[in-house]
Amino acid sequence: MFSAQDARWMARAIALARRGCYTTSPNPAVGCVIVKHDRLLGEDMLLGEGCHRQAGGPHAEVFALRQAGARAEGATAYVTLEPCAHTGRTPPCAKALIDAKVARVVVACVDANPQVAGKGLAMLEAAGIMAQAGLMAEEAQTLNTGFMHRMRTGLPYVTLKLAASLDGRTALANGQSKWITGPHARRDVQRHRALSCAILSGADTVIMDNASLNVRWSELPASVASDYGEPEGFGSSTAPTLRQPLRVIIDTRNRLTPSLKLFSLPGPILLLRSHASGDFNEQVEECVLPLAPDGKLDLSALMQELGRRQINHLWVEAGAQLAGALLGQQLVHELILYQAPKLMGNSARGLFNLAPLTDMSQVIDLEWQDVRFIGNDLKLSAHIRYHIEP
Repeated sequence: MFSAQDARWMARAIALARRGCYTTSPNPAVGCVIVKHDRLLGEDMLLGEGCHRQAGGPHAEVFALRQAGARAEGATAYVTLEPCAHTGRTPPCAKALIDAKVARVVVACVDANPQVAGKGLAMLEAAGIMAQAGLMAEEAQTLNTGFMHRMRTGLPYVTLKLAASLDGRTALANGQSKWITGPHARRDVQRHRALSCAILSGADTVIMDNASLNVRWSELPASVASDYGEPEGFGSSTAPTLRQPLRVIIDTRNRLTPSLKLFSLPGPILLLRSHASGDFNEQVEECVLPLAPDGKLDLSALMQELGRRQINHLWVEAGAQLAGALLGQQLVHELILYQAPKLMGNSARGLFNLAPLTDMSQVIDLEWQDVRFIGNDLKLSAHIRYHIEP
């Protein structure tokens, strides 16, 4: 169905799509390549390419079609995500491809957005364009795991990040935890923060560490600049286009004050409180959500609220109490653990506060996705496998 040349050009489109991973939220990251076979030369000629950079801006297909111009007639377009079929902040890309008179459109994966979901492909086929989907679908979907999940469920995709010693400890008994992991692992965390739409934490973590929970662009790994399409790094002309994720802090006892470092740094903050105080500047929104029967914040209501706010991917950096509550309520989809070659002893604090288990059938299983060294630390990535579906 697909040739080696098809795979070559789709791989190029996926590489282009990566350039938008840090900026397109809440939209998906998409890449497009337009190619025509030159019979005289006996090879494919690249006519245009592009990626979606920011929500509200032109889509990948638009950039590629602008480059290709009239040469797009009779060409093949390779797109990582099904071209949109509806008018949102921009016109439908399926219509743009039809108007350009391309002959064939190869799509990596079908869009999970119900406003598209096959409609783009159908529109192309109705116009007499050969439309095919499924080439390198897994690679393309990985770029937009959070977006696809939210489109299907209305809820964010949740990744829980933890850092621990070899004996599974996250802090000394007195709360000290800086630094368990090394600088390479901490830079990798900055990359994950930058890829996320929002970062969730609790008041305890913010108060104990005076945490900022923002993305520090100067500390990002060099690979981020390469993905973004800026191999020289993030200069003054580039940095303003890179967004800060929404920082979501659970503070139901209203303990946080404007003097904390969290509130002195740019970027939006959502404070989840028992009542609004009005003490904060315009970058902070105070939100009151329902409490669960145990008096804690209703975490399911929180996820619904974040889904309503179009949060695709939620990155969680929290203490054992909140981490355990999220796992116990089956709200975590992925776990990332940075494990340092240190021993901290039995009195140090553990990873999770989970309810007591009485049978091995209640144990939460993990499905390993990746294991690698990050500097001198071990990075373990796993999907959560709950025995009872939520």
